[in-house]
Amino acid sequence: MSKDYYKILGIEKKASKTEVKKAFHKLAHKYHPDKANGDEAKFKEASEAYAVLSDDKKRAEYDTYGQAFGGNGGSQGGFGGFGGFGQGQGGQGFEFDLGDIFGDIFGGARNRVKRGSDISVDIEISFAEAIFGVERKIVLTKNSTCSFCSGTGAKKSSAMETCSACAGNGKIHETKQSFLGSFSTVRACEKCNGKGKIPKEKCKECRGVGILKKREEFEIKIPAGINNGEMIRLTGAGEAIVDGNPGDLYIKVYVKAHSVFKKQGSDLIMDLGVKLTDALLGSEYSVETLDGKIKVKIPKGVSHGEILRVKDKGVPISERRRGNLLITINIKLPNKLSSKAKKLIEELKGEGV
Repeated sequence: MSKDYYKILGIEKKASKTEVKKAFHKLAHKYHPDKANGDEAKFKEASEAYAVLSDDKKRAEYDTYGQAFGGNGGSQGGFGGFGGFGQGQGGQGFEFDLGDIFGDIFGGARNRVKRGSDISVDIEISFAEAIFGVERKIVLTKNSTCSFCSGTGAKKSSAMETCSACAGNGKIHETKQSFLGSFSTVRACEKCNGKGKIPKEKCKECRGVGILKKREEFEIKIPAGINNGEMIRLTGAGEAIVDGNPGDLYIKVYVKAHSVFKKQGSDLIMDLGVKLTDALLGSEYSVETLDGKIKVKIPKGVSHGEILRVKDKGVPISERRRGNLLITINIKLPNKLSSKAKKLIEELKGEGV
């Protein structure tokens, strides 16, 4: 009975070649015999399925007849030609990239530059600080490059000597045996961290590691007009790592809500309660802004919901430019009227007002 290659790889029949490769990649890593919990039988089965489904012609034959006649898949045993992988193409005629599929098993990722972990912190600022910008200091305890040896791990003025573990190459060459044959692997020397040299005398502060856990103070410049929830990134201010690049520091900014003002782009908006008589006859109101008190002229006959604009009292756009302060007029109607007030309103009514 023909094997269900799609079921073996855990994919649908309409899966793309990329999905086929990803599925095999996952299973190959899981079942490779060189791993502690590997399964040679399942690895062979997944490889056989990949050999057919990754080849357009064989896949078409398999979908039509239940087996691939042009190769070693299906009823012909499938796995016999794997000895040719080292040449870049298997005995079954499909391309096979060991560095891509088995990178972490056979050392394919050895040339990647290591990177320290990122750090994320939250800070809270006032509404006014978010509008005008502010500088804050934060203190973190983290892995940092040793300032005494500048990350070399060596005592000052100490000479460097050739690493005995790798003979100065910085790399360790190993040969692994598997049912696929012999594989030569290369990894960075752990004793010298791939440098090929080690100090004769180690730094006393970091004990030759080059990395030290310590408290560091950072000055965070928060720009004017920042929004609630925005992130600021300090490149290289995260966790340091031996023989690699440090991570980044991410600062998430939370802005406290204001009781009067809201931010709308580069403008500030607010509501202003105005008496009915002031709305009809006009007046002048004292308004507290983020810059201090200002006088706002209420024009005669202003409408409820009308917006008054005060220039250059909004969010700073540049050193010389700012947004506007937008004031929404809220006409306050009296809850109770005196007899005199009622009489006056009746007279206004008679005037057609």
